[in-house]
Amino acid sequence: MVEKLVEVGILFDFYGKLLSERQFTAIELYYVHDLSLAEIGEELGISRQSVYDTLKRAEENLYEYEKTLGLVKKFDFSREEIDKLYGIIDEIEIEAGNINNYMILKKIKDLKEIVRRIIDNSQEVVN
Repeated sequence: MVEKLVEVGILFDFYGKLLSERQFTAIELYYVHDLSLAEIGEELGISRQSVYDTLKRAEENLYEYEKTLGLVKKFDFSREEIDKLYGIIDEIEIEAGNINNYMILKKIKDLKEIVRRIIDNSQEVVN
């Protein structure tokens, strides 16, 4: 259940705005605010069964969006590649430090700043 909670939460971060208003609200209340089906039904003025059906349709839509667009998969791949890039930059920094090459160390500092901005920007996309 925790795995599904995380998975739906990530999909919701990427694709939530594509859901209908009712689906968006149901997912948010259930997965983000941890309300029960009855509490959500009360909030939305619908039956518990309607909440359940709305959640199931919303979840199906989120999974379908990912299947079609693949944004989460692409995001994860990019993040892994950025982590590898940062590791390589660290290795180069060590080597440049060993030979006291300050020009390379300056460029490494610039590279790290660019990578940091890319990471920060990617976090804004998710949130």
